[in-house]
Amino acid sequence: MTEKITEMDSAYRNIEKMSVEEMLRSINKEDKTVPDAVEKVIPKLVPLVECITEKMKNGGRLFYMGAGTSGRLGIVDASECPPTYGIEHGRVIGLIAGGDAAIRKAVEFAEDDLNAGWKDLSEHHINNKDVVVGIAASGTTPYVVGALKKCREHQITTACITCNPGSSVTQYADFPIEVVVGPEFITGSTRMKSGTAQKLILNMISTSVMVKLGRVIDNKMVDMQLSNEKLIDRGTRMLMSNTGIENFDEAKKLLLKFGSVRKATEWYLNQNV
Repeated sequence: MTEKITEMDSAYRNIEKMSVEEMLRSINKEDKTVPDAVEKVIPKLVPLVECITEKMKNGGRLFYMGAGTSGRLGIVDASECPPTYGIEHGRVIGLIAGGDAAIRKAVEFAEDDLNAGWKDLSEHHINNKDVVVGIAASGTTPYVVGALKKCREHQITTACITCNPGSSVTQYADFPIEVVVGPEFITGSTRMKSGTAQKLILNMISTSVMVKLGRVIDNKMVDMQLSNEKLIDRGTRMLMSNTGIENFDEAKKLLLKFGSVRKATEWYLNQNV
């Protein structure tokens, strides 16, 4: 069996003998290589983003699923879509091997269950309107591989994000994203470069999809949820910029009345045609 790149020995030896500064600079040196690796997969990301956008326009959902760090990253990205873009809860869903308990604490052997991923998807009544993105640095996580295989059998669109080319998860992915970041600073610690690459790609996918769904105007999050004072302040200033309202309190009152920058802007401009 070919050795996985993610399991290859670190290029650094005797790390425990390094000074703190030497260690930090070495980690940073490795981290700098990640964006270049991500850049190489952009041509593969384009059709995936276009597919997800089209599916979601027609009522479909986006699922992320993974184990450990990969699962947590998917959950973070999914959970940030509603407050950032105002999209309904349940349109972007993150699933992790072992369930919600695994978000905070590792659940032993949860990722090794070949059937658990499909079971989790079935609880959400997965169907062929949806897209499932499996996240697995190794590319062999049974929880993810098994789920994507079952999705294929049910004609559900699949994608994967992995850091090992030619891994088993790609066999069941309509859109395989293979971002090769090389061996980790600490051998096998895929929470490092691999995790960073996955995070960057998830940011790119969800942001691009939300823009294409009309959730951004110019460069502003016009549908963001007004869930704290910082966001209310930001929204008020956005509304002032959009409408020409000069009084902060007046703009804030209007924003809170309508609940979003988009709705408040549209009402104000329609009233002043």
